[in-house]
Amino acid sequence: MNPPKRLRIADNEADARTGGKEGDAVDVSIIIPVYNATCWLDECLQGVSLQDFTGSMELSVFDDASTDDSRDVVESWRERLEARGISVVISGHHSAKPRGVGYAKNMAISQSCGKYMCFQDADDVMLPQRVRQQYEASLLHPDSVIGCRVQRLPEGSTERYTRWINTISQDQLITQVYTSHGPTIVMPTWFCSRSWFSEVGPFDEGGKGVPEDLLFFYQSLRQGGGLFRVDQCLLVYRYHEKAATHSVTEDTIWKLRVDFLQERVLSQWESFTIWNAGKQGRKLYRCLSPTNQKKVKAFCDVDENKIQKGFYTYEDSEERPKPKIPVVHYKDAAAPFIICVKLDMTGGVLEQNLNSLQLKEGIDYFHFN
Repeated sequence: MNPPKRLRIADNEADARTGGKEGDAVDVSIIIPVYNATCWLDECLQGVSLQDFTGSMELSVFDDASTDDSRDVVESWRERLEARGISVVISGHHSAKPRGVGYAKNMAISQSCGKYMCFQDADDVMLPQRVRQQYEASLLHPDSVIGCRVQRLPEGSTERYTRWINTISQDQLITQVYTSHGPTIVMPTWFCSRSWFSEVGPFDEGGKGVPEDLLFFYQSLRQGGGLFRVDQCLLVYRYHEKAATHSVTEDTIWKLRVDFLQERVLSQWESFTIWNAGKQGRKLYRCLSPTNQKKVKAFCDVDENKIQKGFYTYEDSEERPKPKIPVVHYKDAAAPFIICVKLDMTGGVLEQNLNSLQLKEGIDYFHFN
């Protein structure tokens, strides 16, 4: 590994905002926002130190008003990281409250100078091949967000979500961006070029409760960005109750998903069917714009009780008479469909039903749940 190109400390926010000079550029900056992460940092930084990437690297850490000794732990790793050829930039602030993950990431990015950026959460652990394999993938997919497969810790936590992260196809990285799982390339695995980040970013700095990753992810897609997953496990992805993602409400995510679905899909369709006449399907219908509500030709289902009712009445409508949307068996319904049935929860029955109709995901249907 190359010797460190420069050694520096950004002592405060002003220094962090100035960033590295172009002439100082390294190949990859590892971006770590930190807030009260003492118990995770040794393992995290050991993972950084063990990278087998032979290009130049730097570690850029921004401490978002931690009240523990996170910053001291990072500083204690400086000598070991520099001995591995990894230059270290540390800054932070001591305000009464943290300003949020989006702000901390932006600060860590602005004080860094890598041509590519590897995003790392302080509570996760990168495996030795991560930077090398994602760097190689990013060279082939320059205007893309690059991800990887993960190992969930504790093992077995969020089993369905982890399976989805690791097994959806390359095409589904694009078609399944509307589901409640959020970004199909999960944020702790992101790797991208600085030039692409500059086109799309920065992260939203709204603070606690703002899904800065989903907002950036959708904006990247709007601007024509690609998605690519390295199909190797390159990250130990830790689940715990203090994770920042738990501060974002379901309602916030739901609204962003509905808006993006309407913008990207429903605006292109003249009519469609909502697959699920139950609670989730009806909720989606109620949240659509009046224009898109009028495009809903039917709900479809497999539940005979729902089908026998014949229709769903939109009681909250101000229209008179109130809209009544037919409820039909899925075999009698017309594509395209928005699927509001939970993925991986029907024992394969939903997938069999879709296959029986010879439908193509991304053209004839999109998953929403």
